[in-house]
Amino acid sequence: MIAIIDYGVGNLFSLKSSLAYVGADACVTGDSEKIKTADKIILPGVGAFGDAVKKLKDARLDEVIVSEAKKGKPIMGICLGMQILFDKSFEYGEYSGLGLIKGEIRPISDVIGENLKVPHIGWNSLKFTDKKSKIFKYINDGDFVYFVHSYYASNCVESVIANAEYGANLTAAVQCGNVYGCQFHPEKSGNTGLNILRAFCEKGE
Repeated sequence: MIAIIDYGVGNLFSLKSSLAYVGADACVTGDSEKIKTADKIILPGVGAFGDAVKKLKDARLDEVIVSEAKKGKPIMGICLGMQILFDKSFEYGEYSGLGLIKGEIRPISDVIGENLKVPHIGWNSLKFTDKKSKIFKYINDGDFVYFVHSYYASNCVESVIANAEYGANLTAAVQCGNVYGCQFHPEKSGNTGLNILRAFCEKGE
C-alpha cells in the first residue's frame, strides 16, 4: 500500500487518481500508524515551505517520515513535498526541512534572469543526469513534464537525477538512496508522469 500523506497541503485527489490508474493501492492519510505500515510513502505539497513544515510538525508527521526513511522505506516528495525533504529553504525567511537530502531551496529568480516569468509554469523536458534511477525505468531522456514553482533545489548536485532548462539548469528530480523527489507534478504530466509513478510504486522495487 502507498500512503499519500495528508497534512492539509497538496492536490491529493488527482494524485490518488493517478496512482489508481497505474494499479497502485493507495490511501490518503494523516494517521501515523497507517503511514508506518505502508510499503511506500508519497509526500505531496503546494504552497509555502514554512507553513507546510509547521503543519507536518504540528501533526508530528515529520518524525514519522524521517524515521521511515531511515529504515529504508521508499519515499517520494512531489513539488513542495520534494523541497521539504531538503535541509532548509529560504522562502520568505529561513526554515529547516527534514534533512533527508543535502541542499537548500532558493528562489528561481536568483538564477534565471529578468526576462522569464516566475513562477515557472508549464511543460519542460527532462534532462537525465542518472538514467539508472528506478523512477525513470519507463520514460526517456527529453520527455516532458509539468512544473509549477517559484523556488528550486540548489547545492545538491550529488542527488540530482534530472534537470530542466528554464533560463538555467533547474533541479527537476533528485534521489538519495530510498528517498526520491520530483519538482514537477507527475500526476499532471500525462503518460510520462504516470510512468514515473508506476515505476516508483512497483512491488519489490
